[in-house]
Amino acid sequence: MSFVQTSKALQDVAARIRERSADLRAEYLHHIEEVRRTAPPRRKLSCGNIAHVAAACPAGDKIAIAQGMAPNLGIVTAYNDMLSAHQPFKTYPDLIKDAARALGATAQVAGGVPAMCDGVTQGQPGMELSLFSRDVIAMATAISLSHNVFDGSLMLGVCDKIVPGLVIGALSFGHLPTVFVPAGPMPTGASNDEKTRVRQAYAAGEVGREALLASEMKSYHSPGTCTFYGTANSNQMIMEIMGLHVPGAAFVQPGTPLRDALTRAAVRYVINAVNAPSEARGIGEILDERSFVNAIVGLHATGGSTNHLLHLVAMARAAGIVITWEDFSDLSAVVPLLARIYPNGPADVNQFHVAGGIAFVVRELLRGGLLFRDVTTISGDDLTAYTREPFLMDGELAYRDLPNEVLAPSIIRSIDDPFQPTGGLAVLDGNLGRAVVKTSALRQDNLSLRAPARVFDDQDDFLAAFKAGEFQQDVVVVVRGQGPKANGMPELHGMMPAFGALESRGLRVALVTDGRLSGASGKILSALHVTPEAADGGAIGLIQDGDLVTIDTAQGSLDVAVDPAVLATRAPARANAAAPLTLGRDLFSIFRASVGRADQGAASLWAETT
Repeated sequence: MSFVQTSKALQDVAARIRERSADLRAEYLHHIEEVRRTAPPRRKLSCGNIAHVAAACPAGDKIAIAQGMAPNLGIVTAYNDMLSAHQPFKTYPDLIKDAARALGATAQVAGGVPAMCDGVTQGQPGMELSLFSRDVIAMATAISLSHNVFDGSLMLGVCDKIVPGLVIGALSFGHLPTVFVPAGPMPTGASNDEKTRVRQAYAAGEVGREALLASEMKSYHSPGTCTFYGTANSNQMIMEIMGLHVPGAAFVQPGTPLRDALTRAAVRYVINAVNAPSEARGIGEILDERSFVNAIVGLHATGGSTNHLLHLVAMARAAGIVITWEDFSDLSAVVPLLARIYPNGPADVNQFHVAGGIAFVVRELLRGGLLFRDVTTISGDDLTAYTREPFLMDGELAYRDLPNEVLAPSIIRSIDDPFQPTGGLAVLDGNLGRAVVKTSALRQDNLSLRAPARVFDDQDDFLAAFKAGEFQQDVVVVVRGQGPKANGMPELHGMMPAFGALESRGLRVALVTDGRLSGASGKILSALHVTPEAADGGAIGLIQDGDLVTIDTAQGSLDVAVDPAVLATRAPARANAAAPLTLGRDLFSIFRASVGRADQGAASLWAETT
């Protein structure tokens, strides 16, 4: 496809987003203008209010805050020391405050947001809170900024629901210049191929728990983000390509001088934006429909997480922008796959970064006419700033151009020689509803399957059937009752080793579910996020054992070969007997009752208006 054709496809998708969003976006921008006019930070606070703000500050900061003459920055942090990705944030507030003072500003920790780990809660009751935690984080971000004493903000977060929640919350204060500050990945541990091999061997009963634990401990072994290309690292790519990071910040490891220099630069960027002559530098103004198109393009080009077909929709809605799965699908048809990072290949994000990383991908996509170059970014420059790599020169942050040649063609490719001509995600439609497939990790002979269904209402039931040796032929496993209304749409990653073991025995297998998979899953043909979900009357709740189900990513179809008249006579699947709402799940009934559809972002905050 030519440069002109790809650029036109990009323009067409952006234009229809802009058209369908016109009223909502205008209303959102009007609110930003009203807030900027009627409620400037600190200007309407009483002396008592100001005294509370400054009470715990050092003397110099007290004077600056009380006089209101210097920018005051709010830090919203997802720090805790149980999550390896967020443990490095412990030292960030002091570093940020020192950098702010050096630039004549002040900074305060505005608040903390919860940060749960899907790696810990996989297969556990807590996973039912995972997706809803995104909306909790958004609300906690709003509470953190609600004191209205900040001229700009820095968001400290990395992982799955945390960055999308921070974005949604920050967009509710869309007038504030905002930079997202990552912590970086942990060093490379055990290879991804070895980790997968041990997991499948354990699922097949060939090795014991001791061997499995040893393998996992070698994989997840130090502070920093997990090194596979799941939702957490897809988040970092998206923040970079949307211009909310300091350029090159995503995959620099924690505890390094370069990492600290990038964090200090984030402070400088926020202050520059606060002091810019134009007031239209808030995050809600920086992010427009072109920013979200760029994010979707980046997701396709790198084979990113399927979770972002939920998160990007919800994030855009928070900015008054309506994107749909059709937008993802149409962009997938013109965006080539330029990277293979586990689970799409053997490399991890550290190897991807050394090979050129996000900067290389952005440069190539710009060269192919597949990104909007002239978007506003927090750097003050256009997207070209994100095509260069950071380094230290005499202890100071500097940038240099990447080499022109492809350094590691097994990991990253040029726009002229992609791994595949279309993107890493496909959207399906059919009599079973709509679904999403991650195609970038699939073999060419595994992009479709027509086979009899085996239906389960719980992933544990599937695992019990697997252990009992019940799968002896090709099969489409259907796991229903896992959507947002049913139980919060948990990830079902615990099934993947069993699926891998079945494939290693020569069976062809696939998954159809109204639930989610881990952002690091993808080697099994999986139709995810099926909507309408079973709990919402979706046809997935009518499938019976033995029905022929077809998943075809080339045709974009998801169907069951049952006469519509017969299907209409079937009773919908009953929900599982109610599990005890323990471990905090009882507090989230209001979310389950109000959540919107998966293709509308599975949001609880504005489900009635999406």
